[in-house]
Amino acid sequence: MPDSYSIADLPYKIAVLCYLYDEDDRLLLLHRNKEPNKNKYSPIGGKLEASVGESPHACAIREIHEESGVVVEDCDIRLSGMLAETAFAGKTHWLIFLYEVTRPVSISEITSMEINEGTLEWVAVDAVESKDIPHTDRDIIWPLVKQHRGGFFSLDIDCSKDPYSWQVKEEWKATDV
Repeated sequence: MPDSYSIADLPYKIAVLCYLYDEDDRLLLLHRNKEPNKNKYSPIGGKLEASVGESPHACAIREIHEESGVVVEDCDIRLSGMLAETAFAGKTHWLIFLYEVTRPVSISEITSMEINEGTLEWVAVDAVESKDIPHTDRDIIWPLVKQHRGGFFSLDIDCSKDPYSWQVKEEWKATDV
């Protein structure tokens, strides 16, 4: 990657990704029709509204409702991961909080499978890798989400180099409790 930018000058964005599973252990994914990640599959999520002081937890609850219609309470979600992505696509740094809904989500809770940002689709956990998901999700994030379901991990990804590098900084699995 050419040195056409200074990492220090890149903007920093904060977002959430939310993992909702149904009673058949399928994950709700969004087949995106907009950037970022147009035409790829990703979990529900979005940017934190920093201008109003929104917390990551509140952002996750809002994004889940906005994108799926599902109403979750504070006690229905838990922080399951945190990742810092340096120089993603050479354009921005990301701090992303991953949330897991702790109860099965009923299909009847979804108000519409067609939303402004794309189409929602239930995908078997074992079939997620067969979908067109972003490369960092395929290589790093999704395997860690599966390994740490019910647990927690913290991850740093450095996209300023080709190939990118990554390191798990903290982790515990549900079986460690």
